[in-house]
Amino acid sequence: MVKRVFDFIAALFGFILIAPIFLAIAFAIKLDSSGPVFYKGLRVGKQGKEFRMFKFRSMVQNADKIGGPSTAGDDPRLTRMGKFLKKFQLDELPQLLNVIKGEMSIVGPRPEVPFYVDMMTSEERNVILSVRPGMTDWASLWNFHEGEILRGSADPEKTYQEKIRPEKMRLQMKYVRERNFLVDLNIILQTVLKIFQ
Repeated sequence: MVKRVFDFIAALFGFILIAPIFLAIAFAIKLDSSGPVFYKGLRVGKQGKEFRMFKFRSMVQNADKIGGPSTAGDDPRLTRMGKFLKKFQLDELPQLLNVIKGEMSIVGPRPEVPFYVDMMTSEERNVILSVRPGMTDWASLWNFHEGEILRGSADPEKTYQEKIRPEKMRLQMKYVRERNFLVDLNIILQTVLKIFQ
């Protein structure tokens, strides 16, 4: 209950604080390429409930029909503005709306597409899906610039599954099992510092 109150207040305050940045990014996206400002991707949340996760659109229209869910830094589907947004994680900001709605938390395991949830073991599902997914967690900090790891890969999807996903699952389970308010504050602080590195 305390976590939900904190999430709601922090997300609402954050949204109001950076509203001018939201508007500037939205305007830049519309100038840069045709298509909607937001991308609403299907994700799996707490207890397996599906929801639409908001992101600023960083790719061409219908990108999910052209390639897989993993995005390399040199992915041809990325727009010019999208590359900038990805570099500074600005495409993730609209998820504050998901937090306000109660579908996500500020800190929690990153929500996955149904395809990857289906690949989880029963233990991973029971642990990771027992909490609301979040905007950041230990796995996010470990793999802050995923696109750069995948850059140059002939098969980004295979590289993701072999080099990223196993450690990501381990760190997400670690977060759920050890989570508390101080851990959340530590992750939030480290995330902010990562953005400006």
